[in-house]
Amino acid sequence: MNIFMRHLGAEMGQDQTKQQIEKGLRLYQSNQTDKALQVWTKVLEKTSDPGGKFRVLGCLITAHSEMGKYKDMLKYALDQIDTAREMEDPDYLTEGYLNLARSNEKLCDFHKTVSYCKTCLNMQGTTVSLQLNGQVCLSMGNAFLGLSLFQQALESYEKALRYAHNNDDKMLECRVCCSLGNIYIHLKDYEKALFFPCKAAELVNDYGKGWSLKYRAMSQYHMSVAYRKLERLPDAMECCEKAFPRYESALGIMTEIGNRLGQGHVHLAVAKCWLLLKEYDKALDSLERAQALADGMGNKLCTLKAHCLREGIYRSQGRQEELREQVVKFLQCVEELELYCGMCGESIGDRDQKLQALPCSHIFHLKCLQTNGTKGCPKCFKNSMKPGFV
Repeated sequence: MNIFMRHLGAEMGQDQTKQQIEKGLRLYQSNQTDKALQVWTKVLEKTSDPGGKFRVLGCLITAHSEMGKYKDMLKYALDQIDTAREMEDPDYLTEGYLNLARSNEKLCDFHKTVSYCKTCLNMQGTTVSLQLNGQVCLSMGNAFLGLSLFQQALESYEKALRYAHNNDDKMLECRVCCSLGNIYIHLKDYEKALFFPCKAAELVNDYGKGWSLKYRAMSQYHMSVAYRKLERLPDAMECCEKAFPRYESALGIMTEIGNRLGQGHVHLAVAKCWLLLKEYDKALDSLERAQALADGMGNKLCTLKAHCLREGIYRSQGRQEELREQVVKFLQCVEELELYCGMCGESIGDRDQKLQALPCSHIFHLKCLQTNGTKGCPKCFKNSMKPGFV
């Protein structure tokens, strides 16, 4: 009788937990975020059901992610993985490690993100776990992009896109398209940078009636960046003067949420504004801050941009010794990033140009592929050649 009563009590507790979690979801979906958080926090304090605890932690992780509170997101993700380990269920473990990866991605700890993603992909779970693999590949791609590893980022995005198509997951496809738009902004193929977010916007229009508004905003943002890159601003000087207060606000937000990559991009943008205003010392100060953040994250593209801007300053000032130093460092970065076409040898990502990624994810100028033709990847062929066989 006592055993029966304990089981009955446990089932009633699970039902109550489920009801409270769903109540919080209804509040959250009606934009009553604070009330939803209160409900979920009470559930977390009271429930003894591991499954309920795992689920409510997932709700708190999502909410804090969308609010930009990434440190809190990581805290709940750590609690969730501890709960998953207690349950010893591969599906829960996969989801837990994915949330850890996403939290570290938001905090720009990209090496940890990659590590947690690889753990997810190595988990032997059920169909539920396999359905998460697309999100895992997307997060890994974003981390590789944060580390300026473009080939690995493209490979991960292509895998994520295949998972999205195989599972008919339009929301994931939308997110991947936005990330692909972002990588081509970095590589300065602005037509592709516009194509992918336009595809994301189509998905939002066709399938996103019940989606969060963030997906529409995300696709529109990436489209606007591409449009801005394709068209010249009529009065750059005036735009720069108006930009400073917005950059200061953006820097405050990025610092508060712990987004070091965002901080680095803001400092680079501020440096460009100081350059247009011919305030070279202030520009150099902003570049120093950007590079310190880039070095801390391992983001070589941000470092490359800082060297490039410094090179321009030193050239205009006739500071030959510093100029030579920056040229050497810039070329080292280009070599490390493999930001050059494997056919013509010219750099990639220094101006607007059409690019083409082969199935191996190596990137070339489209004109080089069209002119010379290839039955395979020249870079892969070169890497496969061993001494003594050439």
